[in-house]
Amino acid sequence: MSGISFTGIFTSLSRRTSNLVERAKLTEHTFMIIVAIIIGVLAGFAAIGIRFLIEGISHISFPGDGSLIENIINSPWYIKILIPVVGGLIVGPLIYFFAPEAKGHGVPEVMQAILLKGGKIRPRVALVKAIASAITIGTGGSVGREGPIIQIGSSLGSTVGQFFRIPSKRLKTLVGCGAAAGIAAAFNAPIAGALFAVEIILMDFAVAQFSPIVISSVMATVISHAFEGNFAAFQVPGYYLASPYELVFYFILGALGGVASWLFIKVLYYSEDFFDNRFNFPEYLKPIIGGLAIGMMALIFPQIMGVGYDTINDALHGNLIWHVAFILIFLKILSTALTLGTGGSGGIFAPSLFMGAMLGNFFGSLVHSAFPEITGSPGAYALVAMGALVAGTTRAPITAIIIVFELTNDYKIILPLMITCIMATIISSRLSRESIYTLKLLLRNISIKEGTESNVMESIDVKDVLKHEFNTVSSSDNFSHVVNKVIRGTGPEFPVITENGNLVGMLSIYDIKDYLFEKDSLQDILIASDIANVNFQYVKPDDNCSIALEKMSRHDSEGLPVVDPDDRRVLLGMVWRKDIQDEYQKEIERREITSSLASSITMKDEEKHVHFIEGYSIAEVKLPPSFVGKSIRALNIRAKYGVDVLSIKRNRERGQEIKAIPNPEYVFTEEDNLVIAGEIRNINLLKNLP
Repeated sequence: MSGISFTGIFTSLSRRTSNLVERAKLTEHTFMIIVAIIIGVLAGFAAIGIRFLIEGISHISFPGDGSLIENIINSPWYIKILIPVVGGLIVGPLIYFFAPEAKGHGVPEVMQAILLKGGKIRPRVALVKAIASAITIGTGGSVGREGPIIQIGSSLGSTVGQFFRIPSKRLKTLVGCGAAAGIAAAFNAPIAGALFAVEIILMDFAVAQFSPIVISSVMATVISHAFEGNFAAFQVPGYYLASPYELVFYFILGALGGVASWLFIKVLYYSEDFFDNRFNFPEYLKPIIGGLAIGMMALIFPQIMGVGYDTINDALHGNLIWHVAFILIFLKILSTALTLGTGGSGGIFAPSLFMGAMLGNFFGSLVHSAFPEITGSPGAYALVAMGALVAGTTRAPITAIIIVFELTNDYKIILPLMITCIMATIISSRLSRESIYTLKLLLRNISIKEGTESNVMESIDVKDVLKHEFNTVSSSDNFSHVVNKVIRGTGPEFPVITENGNLVGMLSIYDIKDYLFEKDSLQDILIASDIANVNFQYVKPDDNCSIALEKMSRHDSEGLPVVDPDDRRVLLGMVWRKDIQDEYQKEIERREITSSLASSITMKDEEKHVHFIEGYSIAEVKLPPSFVGKSIRALNIRAKYGVDVLSIKRNRERGQEIKAIPNPEYVFTEEDNLVIAGEIRNINLLKNLP
């Protein structure tokens, strides 16, 4: 076995499994459901495992018979400082040398894999993330366990998908399945898990494969229930709305939650930027600095260490002094920023819940002492504010609402919960455009698109739908001529041009309708330039259709003039809403056809081919040994073998490189596979070459 690599074993098993699937004649949807069940079960066990690992390391780090916070408080001062430092000393090299993706809070890395890698995540990420996060949290790092569980679940989903050789389009769905299963197992909240996957990870509520995500979320929850019982992450007190007037205070609490969310985002990314770019220190030793800072703060406020669930429960039951809760808001922001900024591993979900509970407890204590007759207990405000901070930081208000609702199973909390979560999202969005997840991607120059429709529209340029034939109106035409041209014209919008052909304005039927009753008296008085709209909207050839549609919608028009980029008076043509919509449909169809071809090729094994015309095929074949070391030009493949080389796939241990439309001077290597198109008999001839 020494000569056989793990990758080789993985690939061999993958091929055999793919053959079994082919012979079983499973439909794609049925196959996806089966895979989703597998992912849900694996993610459920992973969530149980990481919770067990965190508890074990926490008990070793801070031994005692009480709760974790009690054990930390009772530990000697030097232990509070030393343990986080030791944790940083272990975590830094582990992440740096084995899986840099495990650094930080994990969710942006999953989103990056979705956006740039087709959902491919290295299998080792799950293992390294689990160990690094457990050590970080177990030794007092001020982060949460939910983010790591999400990344681990996503990594498992990607690994399972790669094992079954799922095409990229479906692999992204399986990554979403893993993320949904992770959040569901973490909170015992299957609905929130599914919504989290589509609202944050996949960023598309219209995802076609929603049912596998739900299945994975449910299966992970079932596994978690089976082994740990139907536990509650928090001991939630009974909630009641004391008075309708109390809703005013929830609006204010939501706004405060938005400000706190914005502050958390800014401090976190300032810390990451500082330690990544301005702090000159070995990368693998930076977590030691974070551990030392956490230990120093914990000497006075040990509540900041770990996930902080014990302190959250104290806030929910009103067992915290209001000024302590107020201080803990800012200390938790600082401690979490230091832990993640210096290179620790963990999530931001639990810190967000912690800050929300502290903010709600502080605010609730103030308003309840001032207006006891019309307000509930501080614990009620702490509970609602937990959702507000999650919504404000992640910009996922639906997920935040459902998580808190599933924690309480109390419908009475929905109204104030919706108010605070939406208000927090609005205020946080006003202060910072990006969420705590998308900002990291933006800093890496990765653009986040808002939905498939926006992506497609932005990929179509105005010059692609530009019409050069259109009706115009002369600026000197009298009113009678204008009316006749508009009535006989084919479009609702008419450019008004001078004798020299310069564009001076736009006319529509709506501009002349008010004058129609006085047509006879105005026909020799008014001319086109008198009633033309000179403050018209226009687009340039290189603008995309998303910009054109936005301008049309804003000004309620059906078409826009396309002008020269250097001179708006030079009219190049017209762009119409209908033509944009037609081109959009064509682009969608092209993408679906391309995806279907890619899926057909990828889901097959050795004989990867797609028949597109009778007698012709697109196929992926192994590179003939005689081609190694020779260029495409030297081999003269098209002339000698009657096929076209569409792309070259180079197998790597960490993934697959694809060279689309390769250069004729490209020299083949032993790792290359060819994607070729041509007559089937010619393809078979090339496949059998020595």
